[in-house]
Amino acid sequence: MNTIESRAVKAIIFDMDGVIVNSEPLHHKAYHLMFADIGIEVSEEIYRSFTGQATLPICQRLCEVYQLKEAPESLVALKREHFKVLFDNDQDFDLIPGVRELIKDYYNHGLTLVLASSASMPNINRIFKRFDLDQYFTAKLSGADLKESKPHPEIFINAAKASGHDRNQCVVIEDSENGLQAARAANIFCVAYNSPDASGQDHSLADKIISSYSALSFDELQAIFARQK
Repeated sequence: MNTIESRAVKAIIFDMDGVIVNSEPLHHKAYHLMFADIGIEVSEEIYRSFTGQATLPICQRLCEVYQLKEAPESLVALKREHFKVLFDNDQDFDLIPGVRELIKDYYNHGLTLVLASSASMPNINRIFKRFDLDQYFTAKLSGADLKESKPHPEIFINAAKASGHDRNQCVVIEDSENGLQAARAANIFCVAYNSPDASGQDHSLADKIISSYSALSFDELQAIFARQK
């Protein structure tokens, strides 16, 4: 592999919540409805530390911290039921501005697109069906199906394998501190999308921070990647 070829981006690994869809407000509502159901108060500081993690590890931590009698799996089911109701009824739920155009741009330039989300696979499929995204993606991975959750790098290591490209030819797009830690641990170039719902997240581990997808077109990304690799 020549130097120019090795420094070119071949695959994009997208997180989903807060990167493709503005689902963080829905998750916030669903979690807090679940907290009310079981009678606990969770501070915003603790809640922010959950961002990017799968639901089961979050509920396991809740059971430990608050010494709950309920099984973590019961809390997962309760939260997901609240989310489903919100998903079906919240009229403001939509794609992140500019992300569909970005996905099409990458796809039309021949990049391999992979989803690596901590969301459950049923929820991933529900969102991909609603917004007709399957046509662009080669693979979808759910952290809920893995042994470890972000910030562990397992999901991004597997996503790179699913792309069929070396990790040094992949780029991760994330919005959470846990996700960026996972990308960094997987030794994959990472871009932080600084969304309005990412307040309190430390993006200092990112190789590049953006606030708009207009700054991450195919040509822009290749230039950024070539300069910093």
